[in-house]
Amino acid sequence: MSHPATDSTRQVLGVVGDLVEDIVVWFEGEHRYATDNASRITRSRGGSAANVAMLAAGMVPSRFIGCVGEDAAGAALVAELEQHGVDVRAQRHGRTGTIVVLVDSTGERTMFPDRAAAADLTDVPLEWLDSLAVLHAPSYCFSAEPAASATLALLHAATAAGVEVSLDASSTGMLAQFGVDRYLDLVEAVRPSIFFANAREAEMLDLGRPQFTKTLTIIKDGAQPAIVRQAGGIAQSISVPPVEGVKDSTGAGDAFAAGFLAAHLRGSGPVEAAVAGHAVARTVLRSPGATPI
Repeated sequence: MSHPATDSTRQVLGVVGDLVEDIVVWFEGEHRYATDNASRITRSRGGSAANVAMLAAGMVPSRFIGCVGEDAAGAALVAELEQHGVDVRAQRHGRTGTIVVLVDSTGERTMFPDRAAAADLTDVPLEWLDSLAVLHAPSYCFSAEPAASATLALLHAATAAGVEVSLDASSTGMLAQFGVDRYLDLVEAVRPSIFFANAREAEMLDLGRPQFTKTLTIIKDGAQPAIVRQAGGIAQSISVPPVEGVKDSTGAGDAFAAGFLAAHLRGSGPVEAAVAGHAVARTVLRSPGATPI
């Protein structure tokens, strides 16, 4: 596995992907079809990439790269990221995307994404890679064009520039829609040094395949221990401290990635970075969306 650039000019965690508005619907009890359901509805910043950039910004310098709408919602989302200290490099056109997130009484969520402008990212200026030590990409980036091609080109440019690349599998739904074999070809082309997946995504992809043998892989499994497998196959189990009062798992994976990558950027080993990832993930489990309390 490669390590973050030692060049002192490269200190920034870059994240490419979505910045959207989350509409989070909390409901209790059984969903009653075709009638009213009592709920609590909140609006918040969303998008896996934006979540990682914002949650990491308090720990390391972070940069968001993406596309948002040329509208009031997009302007507000950019301003919020900037207020949290994120260096925002955003293309602006079209309408800002929205994700409706339904959260049940156990904290599990079902999502209805409309990525809109987030899927319209086009050629990214190479100077947006300046100062990056790591570039992280959620796999949602590859679900639609032109963002898929633009992201792939950016990741290749990052690797050529000596920037470490990290990928997150994102969701089983996205992987199924994209196609597992096609996705494995993508991983082979990108050759990430760090790869995040949850237990269901890891099972779907089979991280024992040759595409992952030279990659540090991290498998998250909710309250169950995480598995950190270093390049070469040495695996370690990292227990998860219990969390009381879990209300919403939205953004927990993004928070874990933010904590892990920030610690990695500061020189921590994989186990210590995983512990840091769990610590950040705990901060978003009691509030709507990827919002720390």
